Amino acid sequence: MKKEITIVGAGLVGSLLSIYLSKRGHKVKVYERRSDMRKEKIAAGRSINLALSDRGLLALEKVGLLDEIKKISIPMHGRFIHNLDGTTAFQPYGKEGQFINSVSRGELNKRLMDIAEKNGVEIFFNEKCTTLDWDKDIMEFENTSAKQVPSSKADIVFGADGAFSAARMQHQIRHDKFDYQQYYIDCGYKELTIPPTADGEFAMEVNALHIWPRKDYMLIALPNLDKSFTCTLFFPFEGEASFSKLDTEEKVKTFFEATFPDAVKLMPNYAKEFFNNPTSSLVTVKCFPWIREDKFALIGDAAHAIVPFFGQGMNCGFEDCRILDELIEKNGDDWKTILQQYQTLRKPDADAIADLAVNNFTEMRDRTADPKFLLQKKIEARLHEKYPDKWIPAYSQVTFSPHIRYSEALKRGQKQEAIMQEVMKMEGIETKWEAEEVEKIVLEKLERR
Repeated sequence: MKKEITIVGAGLVGSLLSIYLSKRGHKVKVYERRSDMRKEKIAAGRSINLALSDRGLLALEKVGLLDEIKKISIPMHGRFIHNLDGTTAFQPYGKEGQFINSVSRGELNKRLMDIAEKNGVEIFFNEKCTTLDWDKDIMEFENTSAKQVPSSKADIVFGADGAFSAARMQHQIRHDKFDYQQYYIDCGYKELTIPPTADGEFAMEVNALHIWPRKDYMLIALPNLDKSFTCTLFFPFEGEASFSKLDTEEKVKTFFEATFPDAVKLMPNYAKEFFNNPTSSLVTVKCFPWIREDKFALIGDAAHAIVPFFGQGMNCGFEDCRILDELIEKNGDDWKTILQQYQTLRKPDADAIADLAVNNFTEMRDRTADPKFLLQKKIEARLHEKYPDKWIPAYSQVTFSPHIRYSEALKRGQKQEAIMQEVMKMEGIETKWEAEEVEKIVLEKLERR
Protein backbone atom coordinates (compact mmCIF):
# COMPACT_ATOMS: atom_id res chain seq x y z
CA MET A 1 0.00 0.00 0.00
CA LYS A 2 1.44 3.34 -1.05
CA LYS A 3 1.82 5.97 1.67
CA GLU A 4 1.72 9.75 1.90
CA ILE A 5 5.16 10.55 3.32
CA THR A 6 6.46 13.90 4.56
CA ILE A 7 10.18 14.52 5.00
CA VAL A 8 11.32 17.52 7.04
CA GLY A 9 14.61 18.74 5.54
CA ALA A 10 15.84 18.75 1.92
CA GLY A 11 19.52 18.40 2.81
CA LEU A 12 21.65 15.50 1.60
CA VAL A 13 19.91 12.76 3.60
CA GLY A 14 16.36 14.09 3.19
CA SER A 15 16.85 14.38 -0.58
CA LEU A 16 18.32 10.88 -0.95
CA LEU A 17 15.62 9.39 1.28
CA SER A 18 12.93 11.05 -0.87
CA ILE A 19 14.44 9.34 -3.96
CA TYR A 20 14.44 5.92 -2.26
CA LEU A 21 10.81 6.30 -1.14
CA SER A 22 9.49 7.78 -4.40
CA LYS A 23 11.10 4.93 -6.35
CA ARG A 24 8.97 2.58 -4.23
CA GLY A 25 5.85 4.44 -5.40
CA HIS A 26 5.12 6.49 -2.27
CA LYS A 27 3.85 10.06 -2.58
CA VAL A 28 6.64 12.15 -1.05
CA LYS A 29 6.64 15.80 0.02
CA VAL A 30 9.75 17.49 1.40
CA TYR A 31 9.65 20.69 3.45
CA GLU A 32 12.87 22.71 3.74
CA ARG A 33 13.45 25.62 6.13
CA ARG A 34 15.99 27.34 3.85
CA SER A 35 15.41 28.81 0.42
CA ASP A 36 16.23 26.83 -2.75
CA MET A 37 20.04 26.69 -2.96
CA ARG A 38 19.79 26.02 -6.69
CA LYS A 39 18.57 29.59 -7.16
CA GLU A 40 20.89 31.32 -4.69
CA LYS A 41 24.61 31.61 -4.09
CA ILE A 42 25.81 29.55 -1.12
CA ALA A 43 27.21 31.80 1.61
CA ALA A 44 31.00 31.90 1.77
CA GLY A 45 32.49 29.74 4.46
CA ARG A 46 29.58 27.32 4.60
CA SER A 47 30.28 24.90 1.79
CA ILE A 48 32.63 22.43 3.57
CA ASN A 49 33.71 19.69 1.21
CA LEU A 50 32.72 16.17 2.04
CA ALA A 51 34.56 12.87 1.79
CA LEU A 52 32.27 10.44 -0.01
CA SER A 53 33.40 6.86 0.67
CA ASP A 54 32.18 3.31 0.12
CA ARG A 55 29.13 3.39 2.42
CA GLY A 56 27.78 6.51 0.75
CA LEU A 57 28.66 5.21 -2.71
CA LEU A 58 26.81 1.95 -2.06
CA ALA A 59 23.70 3.88 -0.96
CA LEU A 60 23.85 5.98 -4.16
CA GLU A 61 24.44 2.89 -6.31
CA LYS A 62 21.30 1.20 -4.90
CA VAL A 63 19.15 3.93 -6.49
CA GLY A 64 21.20 4.17 -9.69
CA LEU A 65 22.94 7.47 -8.86
CA LEU A 66 26.57 6.34 -8.65
CA ASP A 67 27.70 7.42 -12.13
CA GLU A 68 25.86 10.76 -11.86
CA ILE A 69 27.57 11.66 -8.56
CA LYS A 70 31.01 10.42 -9.64
CA LYS A 71 30.97 13.19 -12.26
CA ILE A 72 31.21 15.80 -9.49
CA SER A 73 33.76 13.90 -7.34
CA ILE A 74 37.57 13.98 -7.18
CA PRO A 75 39.36 10.81 -5.95
CA MET A 76 41.73 11.22 -2.97
CA HIS A 77 44.10 8.24 -2.61
CA GLY A 78 45.63 9.20 0.74
CA ARG A 79 46.62 11.85 3.25
CA PHE A 80 49.30 14.32 2.15
CA ILE A 81 51.00 15.48 5.36
CA HIS A 82 52.64 18.92 5.56
CA ASN A 83 55.05 19.05 8.50
CA LEU A 84 56.13 22.27 10.21
CA ASP A 85 59.75 21.82 9.08
CA GLY A 86 58.67 21.89 5.42
CA THR A 87 58.91 18.13 4.82
CA THR A 88 55.92 16.29 3.38
CA ALA A 89 54.75 12.67 3.44
CA PHE A 90 52.06 10.77 1.55
CA GLN A 91 50.10 8.18 3.55
CA PRO A 92 47.92 6.00 1.29
CA TYR A 93 44.40 5.08 2.39
CA GLY A 94 43.84 1.34 2.60
CA LYS A 95 45.15 -0.91 -0.15
CA GLU A 96 46.23 0.15 -3.62
CA GLY A 97 43.26 1.34 -5.66
CA GLN A 98 41.20 2.37 -2.61
CA PHE A 99 40.27 6.03 -2.33
CA ILE A 100 37.73 8.46 -0.93
CA ASN A 101 36.08 11.22 -2.97
CA SER A 102 36.07 14.98 -2.46
CA VAL A 103 32.64 16.35 -3.30
CA SER A 104 31.06 19.77 -2.77
CA ARG A 105 28.15 19.62 -0.31
CA GLY A 106 26.24 22.23 -2.32
CA GLU A 107 26.73 20.59 -5.72
CA LEU A 108 25.79 17.16 -4.37
CA ASN A 109 22.69 18.53 -2.66
CA LYS A 110 21.55 20.32 -5.83
CA ARG A 111 21.93 17.13 -7.91
CA LEU A 112 19.97 15.07 -5.38
CA MET A 113 17.12 17.62 -5.30
CA ASP A 114 16.98 17.67 -9.12
CA ILE A 115 16.83 13.86 -9.25
CA ALA A 116 14.20 13.78 -6.47
CA GLU A 117 11.93 16.13 -8.42
CA LYS A 118 12.40 14.05 -11.59
CA ASN A 119 11.09 11.11 -9.54
CA GLY A 120 7.92 13.00 -8.61
CA VAL A 121 8.97 14.36 -5.20
CA GLU A 122 7.48 17.77 -4.30
CA ILE A 123 9.89 20.10 -2.45
CA PHE A 124 8.62 23.18 -0.61
CA PHE A 125 11.16 25.81 0.47
CA ASN A 126 11.17 28.45 3.24
CA GLU A 127 9.00 26.12 5.33
CA LYS A 128 9.87 25.96 9.01
CA CYS A 129 8.40 23.01 10.93
CA THR A 130 6.42 24.39 13.92
CA THR A 131 3.96 21.67 14.99
CA LEU A 132 3.58 17.92 14.75
CA ASP A 133 0.08 16.85 15.79
CA TRP A 134 0.38 13.15 16.58
CA ASP A 135 -3.35 12.68 17.12
CA LYS A 136 -4.35 13.99 13.69
CA ASP A 137 -1.09 13.11 11.88
CA ILE A 138 -0.77 16.72 10.71
CA MET A 139 2.36 18.83 10.45
CA GLU A 140 2.26 22.61 10.39
CA PHE A 141 4.87 24.86 8.85
CA GLU A 142 5.57 28.56 9.09
CA ASN A 143 6.35 29.99 5.68
CA THR A 144 9.23 32.44 5.99
CA SER A 145 8.59 34.03 2.58
CA ALA A 146 4.82 34.42 3.22
CA LYS A 147 3.68 32.20 0.36
CA GLN A 148 1.14 30.11 2.18
CA VAL A 149 1.52 26.34 2.01
CA PRO A 150 -1.22 24.44 3.83
CA SER A 151 -0.41 22.09 6.68
CA SER A 152 0.67 18.65 5.55
CA LYS A 153 -1.21 15.46 6.38
CA ALA A 154 0.97 12.38 6.20
CA ASP A 155 0.90 8.67 7.02
CA ILE A 156 4.61 8.74 7.90
CA VAL A 157 6.95 11.61 8.77
CA PHE A 158 10.75 11.53 8.62
CA GLY A 159 12.81 14.16 10.47
CA ALA A 160 15.88 14.74 8.29
CA ASP A 161 16.50 18.35 9.28
CA GLY A 162 19.97 18.15 10.75
CA ALA A 163 21.71 18.44 14.10
CA PHE A 164 19.34 21.13 15.41
CA SER A 165 16.24 19.35 14.15
CA ALA A 166 12.83 21.00 14.64
CA ALA A 167 11.15 17.66 13.91
CA ARG A 168 13.16 16.03 16.71
CA MET A 169 12.07 18.80 19.09
CA GLN A 170 8.39 18.12 18.25
CA HIS A 171 9.00 14.40 18.82
CA GLN A 172 10.81 15.09 22.09
CA ILE A 173 8.26 17.41 23.73
CA ARG A 174 5.49 14.83 23.34
CA HIS A 175 7.61 11.91 24.58
CA ASP A 176 7.84 11.30 28.32
CA LYS A 177 11.07 9.26 28.19
CA PHE A 178 13.22 10.89 25.53
CA ASP A 179 16.99 10.65 26.10
CA TYR A 180 18.95 13.51 24.60
CA GLN A 181 22.61 14.36 24.83
CA GLN A 182 24.66 16.90 22.91
CA TYR A 183 28.27 17.87 23.45
CA TYR A 184 30.63 20.23 21.70
CA ILE A 185 34.34 19.67 21.28
CA ASP A 186 36.58 22.57 22.32
CA CYS A 187 37.51 23.29 18.69
CA GLY A 188 35.59 25.18 16.04
CA TYR A 189 36.24 25.44 12.32
CA LYS A 190 36.72 28.16 9.76
CA GLU A 191 36.86 27.81 6.00
CA LEU A 192 39.66 29.28 3.85
CA THR A 193 40.62 28.90 0.17
CA ILE A 194 43.61 27.94 -1.96
CA PRO A 195 42.73 29.30 -5.43
CA PRO A 196 44.00 27.81 -8.73
CA THR A 197 47.50 28.90 -9.83
CA ALA A 198 48.00 31.81 -12.26
CA ASP A 199 47.85 29.34 -15.17
CA GLY A 200 44.60 27.82 -13.88
CA GLU A 201 45.95 24.60 -12.37
CA PHE A 202 45.75 22.94 -8.94
CA ALA A 203 48.33 24.50 -6.58
CA MET A 204 49.07 21.14 -4.87
CA GLU A 205 48.75 17.40 -5.48
CA VAL A 206 45.11 17.01 -6.51
CA ASN A 207 44.31 13.40 -5.58
CA ALA A 208 44.93 13.70 -1.84
CA LEU A 209 43.46 15.07 1.35
CA HIS A 210 46.07 17.56 2.59
CA ILE A 211 46.68 17.86 6.34
CA TRP A 212 48.85 20.27 8.31
CA PRO A 213 48.87 18.47 11.72
CA ARG A 214 49.94 20.73 14.59
CA LYS A 215 49.16 18.69 17.73
CA ASP A 216 46.26 20.71 19.21
CA TYR A 217 44.84 21.90 15.90
CA MET A 218 45.14 21.33 12.16
CA LEU A 219 44.46 22.71 8.72
CA ILE A 220 43.07 20.42 6.00
CA ALA A 221 42.44 20.98 2.28
CA LEU A 222 40.23 19.12 -0.20
CA PRO A 223 40.25 19.62 -4.00
CA ASN A 224 37.39 21.17 -5.98
CA LEU A 225 36.35 20.75 -9.62
CA ASP A 226 37.25 24.42 -10.34
CA LYS A 227 40.90 23.55 -9.38
CA SER A 228 40.77 25.37 -6.07
CA PHE A 229 41.07 23.73 -2.65
CA THR A 230 38.63 24.27 0.19
CA CYS A 231 40.69 24.54 3.38
CA THR A 232 39.30 24.10 6.88
CA LEU A 233 41.09 25.25 10.00
CA PHE A 234 40.09 23.19 13.06
CA PHE A 235 41.19 25.37 15.95
CA PRO A 236 40.48 25.85 19.69
CA PHE A 237 37.99 28.55 20.69
CA GLU A 238 40.05 29.55 23.74
CA GLY A 239 43.66 29.24 24.89
CA GLU A 240 47.15 30.30 23.84
CA ALA A 241 46.62 29.49 20.16
CA SER A 242 42.89 30.03 19.57
CA PHE A 243 40.21 31.94 17.70
CA SER A 244 39.81 34.27 20.69
CA LYS A 245 43.51 35.25 20.55
CA LEU A 246 43.70 35.87 16.77
CA ASP A 247 41.69 39.09 16.85
CA THR A 248 43.65 41.28 14.42
CA GLU A 249 44.85 40.76 10.85
CA GLU A 250 48.43 41.23 12.01
CA LYS A 251 48.14 38.46 14.62
CA VAL A 252 46.53 36.14 12.03
CA LYS A 253 49.39 36.75 9.58
CA THR A 254 52.09 36.24 12.23
CA PHE A 255 50.47 33.00 13.37
CA PHE A 256 49.85 31.55 9.89
CA GLU A 257 53.33 32.44 8.59
CA ALA A 258 54.92 30.66 11.56
CA THR A 259 52.53 27.68 11.65
CA PHE A 260 51.52 26.94 8.04
CA PRO A 261 54.37 28.55 6.02
CA ASP A 262 53.94 26.47 2.83
CA ALA A 263 50.12 26.92 2.84
CA VAL A 264 50.33 30.70 3.30
CA LYS A 265 52.19 31.04 -0.02
CA LEU A 266 49.16 29.51 -1.77
CA MET A 267 46.43 31.47 0.07
CA PRO A 268 46.51 35.13 -1.05
CA ASN A 269 43.27 36.04 0.74
CA TYR A 270 43.53 33.98 3.93
CA ALA A 271 43.70 36.95 6.34
CA LYS A 272 40.56 38.58 4.90
CA GLU A 273 38.73 35.23 4.71
CA PHE A 274 39.65 34.58 8.35
CA PHE A 275 37.54 37.58 9.41
CA ASN A 276 34.86 37.40 6.70
CA ASN A 277 34.02 33.70 7.05
CA PRO A 278 32.12 32.50 10.12
CA THR A 279 33.62 30.43 12.94
CA SER A 280 31.41 27.39 13.46
CA SER A 281 31.19 24.88 16.30
CA LEU A 282 31.22 21.08 16.14
CA VAL A 283 28.57 19.08 17.96
CA THR A 284 27.81 15.42 18.62
CA VAL A 285 24.13 14.55 19.17
CA LYS A 286 22.89 11.24 20.60
CA CYS A 287 19.22 10.64 21.31
CA PHE A 288 16.64 7.89 21.81
CA PRO A 289 14.04 6.81 20.74
CA TRP A 290 14.28 7.78 17.08
CA ILE A 291 10.82 6.47 16.18
CA ARG A 292 7.14 6.72 17.12
CA GLU A 293 5.00 3.66 16.33
CA ASP A 294 4.57 3.29 12.55
CA LYS A 295 4.40 6.99 11.80
CA PHE A 296 7.65 8.82 12.59
CA ALA A 297 11.42 8.38 12.45
CA LEU A 298 14.53 10.54 12.74
CA ILE A 299 17.26 9.97 10.18
CA GLY A 300 20.74 11.34 9.42
CA ASP A 301 22.08 14.16 11.61
CA ALA A 302 18.65 14.67 13.20
CA ALA A 303 19.13 11.25 14.83
CA HIS A 304 22.92 11.23 15.23
CA ALA A 305 25.00 14.31 14.44
CA ILE A 306 28.73 13.58 14.56
CA VAL A 307 31.96 15.56 14.18
CA PRO A 308 33.61 15.39 10.72
CA PHE A 309 36.94 13.73 11.58
CA PHE A 310 36.21 10.33 10.09
CA GLY A 311 34.47 11.82 7.06
CA GLN A 312 31.40 9.72 7.88
CA GLY A 313 28.53 12.13 8.67
CA MET A 314 27.04 12.05 5.18
CA ASN A 315 28.10 8.44 4.57
CA CYS A 316 26.37 7.34 7.77
CA GLY A 317 23.18 9.25 6.84
CA PHE A 318 23.20 7.74 3.34
CA GLU A 319 23.67 4.30 4.91
CA ASP A 320 20.56 4.98 7.06
CA CYS A 321 18.60 5.38 3.81
CA ARG A 322 19.96 2.14 2.32
CA ILE A 323 19.31 0.09 5.48
CA LEU A 324 15.79 1.53 5.78
CA ASP A 325 15.11 0.61 2.15
CA GLU A 326 16.33 -2.97 2.72
CA LEU A 327 13.96 -3.24 5.68
CA ILE A 328 11.05 -2.00 3.54
CA GLU A 329 11.97 -4.69 0.99
CA LYS A 330 12.00 -7.33 3.72
CA ASN A 331 8.88 -6.27 5.69
CA GLY A 332 6.59 -4.97 2.95
CA ASP A 333 3.87 -2.72 4.35
CA ASP A 334 4.54 -3.42 8.04
CA TRP A 335 5.89 0.03 8.93
CA LYS A 336 5.83 -0.62 12.67
CA THR A 337 8.31 -3.46 12.20
CA ILE A 338 10.32 -1.52 9.58
CA LEU A 339 10.87 1.47 11.87
CA GLN A 340 11.51 -0.66 14.96
CA GLN A 341 14.15 -2.73 13.16
CA TYR A 342 15.68 0.42 11.63
CA GLN A 343 16.15 1.92 15.10
CA THR A 344 17.45 -1.33 16.60
CA LEU A 345 20.04 -1.74 13.83
CA ARG A 346 21.18 1.85 13.41
CA LYS A 347 21.32 3.25 16.96
CA PRO A 348 24.38 1.18 18.09
CA ASP A 349 26.14 1.96 14.80
CA ALA A 350 25.43 5.69 15.07
CA ASP A 351 26.79 5.75 18.64
CA ALA A 352 29.89 3.86 17.51
CA ILE A 353 30.77 6.17 14.60
CA ALA A 354 30.18 9.21 16.85
CA ASP A 355 32.86 7.90 19.24
CA LEU A 356 35.20 6.89 16.40
CA ALA A 357 34.93 10.36 14.86
CA VAL A 358 35.92 12.17 18.07
CA ASN A 359 38.88 9.79 18.56
CA ASN A 360 40.05 10.32 14.97
CA PHE A 361 40.47 14.05 15.62
CA THR A 362 43.41 13.25 17.92
CA GLU A 363 44.88 10.97 15.26
CA MET A 364 44.63 13.56 12.48
CA ARG A 365 45.89 16.64 14.34
CA ASP A 366 48.56 14.94 16.45
CA ARG A 367 49.56 11.39 15.60
CA THR A 368 49.85 11.65 11.78
CA ALA A 369 53.14 13.55 12.28
CA ASP A 370 54.51 11.06 14.84
CA PRO A 371 57.17 8.62 13.42
CA LYS A 372 56.11 5.89 15.88
CA PHE A 373 52.48 6.16 14.74
CA LEU A 374 53.59 6.00 11.08
CA LEU A 375 55.56 2.83 11.84
CA GLN A 376 52.46 1.36 13.50
CA LYS A 377 50.45 2.11 10.35
CA LYS A 378 53.13 0.38 8.22
CA ILE A 379 52.93 -2.74 10.39
CA GLU A 380 49.12 -2.72 10.18
CA ALA A 381 49.18 -2.28 6.39
CA ARG A 382 51.59 -5.22 6.08
CA LEU A 383 49.38 -7.42 8.28
CA HIS A 384 46.34 -6.45 6.19
CA GLU A 385 48.21 -7.30 2.98
CA LYS A 386 49.25 -10.74 4.26
CA TYR A 387 46.17 -11.62 6.32
CA PRO A 388 43.29 -9.62 4.80
CA ASP A 389 40.63 -11.69 6.62
CA LYS A 390 42.26 -11.51 10.03
CA TRP A 391 43.51 -7.92 10.20
CA ILE A 392 41.66 -4.94 8.73
CA PRO A 393 42.90 -1.52 9.93
CA ALA A 394 40.17 0.47 11.74
CA TYR A 395 40.19 3.17 9.03
CA SER A 396 39.62 0.56 6.31
CA GLN A 397 36.81 -1.08 8.28
CA VAL A 398 34.97 2.22 8.51
CA THR A 399 35.81 3.68 5.10
CA PHE A 400 36.24 0.79 2.65
CA SER A 401 34.15 -2.02 4.18
CA PRO A 402 30.50 -0.98 3.86
CA HIS A 403 29.23 -4.33 5.08
CA ILE A 404 31.11 -4.16 8.40
CA ARG A 405 28.85 -2.37 10.86
CA TYR A 406 30.27 0.70 12.61
CA SER A 407 29.66 -0.96 15.99
CA GLU A 408 31.64 -4.01 14.85
CA ALA A 409 34.43 -1.77 13.47
CA LEU A 410 34.67 0.00 16.84
CA LYS A 411 34.96 -3.32 18.72
CA ARG A 412 37.49 -4.81 16.31
CA GLY A 413 39.43 -1.55 16.18
CA GLN A 414 39.76 -1.38 19.97
CA LYS A 415 40.98 -4.98 20.08
CA GLN A 416 43.56 -4.36 17.34
CA GLU A 417 44.74 -1.08 18.89
CA ALA A 418 45.36 -2.83 22.23
CA ILE A 419 47.48 -5.44 20.41
CA MET A 420 49.41 -2.76 18.50
CA GLN A 421 50.16 -0.85 21.72
CA GLU A 422 51.87 -4.00 23.03
CA VAL A 423 53.71 -4.59 19.75
CA MET A 424 55.02 -1.01 19.62
CA LYS A 425 56.60 -1.51 23.07
CA MET A 426 58.70 -4.43 21.80
CA GLU A 427 62.40 -3.80 22.03
CA GLY A 428 63.92 -2.94 18.63
CA ILE A 429 60.55 -2.77 16.88
CA GLU A 430 61.97 -0.05 14.56
CA THR A 431 64.38 -2.56 12.97
CA LYS A 432 62.41 -5.81 13.18
CA TRP A 433 58.89 -4.61 12.31
CA GLU A 434 58.86 -6.82 9.18
CA ALA A 435 60.08 -9.92 11.05
CA GLU A 436 58.02 -13.10 11.28
CA GLU A 437 58.35 -12.89 15.06
CA VAL A 438 56.14 -9.76 15.07
CA GLU A 439 53.51 -11.39 12.85
CA LYS A 440 53.45 -14.49 15.03
CA ILE A 441 52.90 -12.44 18.21
CA VAL A 442 50.08 -10.43 16.59
CA LEU A 443 48.30 -13.54 15.27
CA GLU A 444 48.57 -15.28 18.67
CA LYS A 445 47.13 -12.24 20.44
CA LEU A 446 44.27 -12.05 17.91
CA GLU A 447 43.40 -15.70 18.60
CA ARG A 448 43.41 -15.14 22.36
CA ARG A 449 41.21 -12.03 22.52
